[in-house]
Amino acid sequence: MRVAIGSDHAAYEGDSPYKPAIMAHIESLGHTVVDCGTNGSASVDYPDFAQRVCDTMLGGQAEMGVLVCGTGIGMSIAANRNRGIRAAACANEIMARLAREHNDANVLCLGRRILALDECIALIDVFFSTPFSGGERHCRRVAKMG
Repeated sequence: MRVAIGSDHAAYEGDSPYKPAIMAHIESLGHTVVDCGTNGSASVDYPDFAQRVCDTMLGGQAEMGVLVCGTGIGMSIAANRNRGIRAAACANEIMARLAREHNDANVLCLGRRILALDECIALIDVFFSTPFSGGERHCRRVAKMG
């Protein structure tokens, strides 16, 4: 699977930047990473990088996305402006599993200031390994979102 990843500067805060570690983990799972920026701690606007990930996905260069900002909320709001993108800000494994099972979410949004790196890695594992459950009611609801 090809995974588009984008972040703002929050993913590079502290002594241990999250984005490079997340990219390495995704690659270790056998997926191809498409890096949509940013790549440093200089302040940037998160909607620009959310849009890059969405454009990459909607253009067919990636099937799934991961976005990282301070809380995951801003990225999810920005990404969900795009028809065909279902971005979910998740803070625990239950949210990540249900976002996939019930909502067919295709973008996982993570909060650098909310989650430890090992929690982000665990959420990625759950998100990527959980299939959409399908079924009439979930398909009907997802179809209404576009």
